[in-house]
Amino acid sequence: MKRLAILRKTLSLRNCGKEPTLKTILNKIGDEIIVVNELLIKLELEVQYQEQTNSSLKGLFESLEEDYKDVQHLKGNIPPDLSQVTVTQNFVNRSDLDPEEPVKVEEPAPTKKPPKEQRSIKEKPFMTSDEFNGIPAYMKSRLTYCHINDVIKEINKAVVSKYKILRQPKKSMSSVARNLYHRFIDEETKETKGHYFVVEADIKEFTSFES
Repeated sequence: MKRLAILRKTLSLRNCGKEPTLKTILNKIGDEIIVVNELLIKLELEVQYQEQTNSSLKGLFESLEEDYKDVQHLKGNIPPDLSQVTVTQNFVNRSDLDPEEPVKVEEPAPTKKPPKEQRSIKEKPFMTSDEFNGIPAYMKSRLTYCHINDVIKEINKAVVSKYKILRQPKKSMSSVARNLYHRFIDEETKETKGHYFVVEADIKEFTSFES
């Protein structure tokens, strides 16, 4: 009986689809379902973005909390030998000094100039949810928002590792770093001069990324 009821309902719906007025309503319902589906996809992407942001902020908070604890511990355990140095002035009677002899004043030792800071290595910024939503659906394939940013993270890792070696003094290089240094130099061209770039060998060398 249950199967017969289902068949009757199916045939009834099928007949409804043939009527012009009901067919128009069904088409509108289909269009609304497509719109709702697109909104659900956007909502899912936004949730992924918020989860990733929340995870990053949580890690930053834990790191700052550990640093704060270390500072508080150091502040409460300063050794007495490292107390602040105060400048004292010796007072003498003018009668003990020759009025014609100038008083010698010790000049402070010249401070050393701080070492010149190296220019930071430029990294590619992560993709935002708005940028991801602007990609046509046929180009996204199976790539997700998080997957794309994971790829950017690995590429940045390779760039930083490569240019740290290029900026390292040659005298302090190991044999492995020296070989990589010469390879990096050989791969440079007029087009890449002055720009940050990596090749496939750099991705394999410095990351665990798997295509």
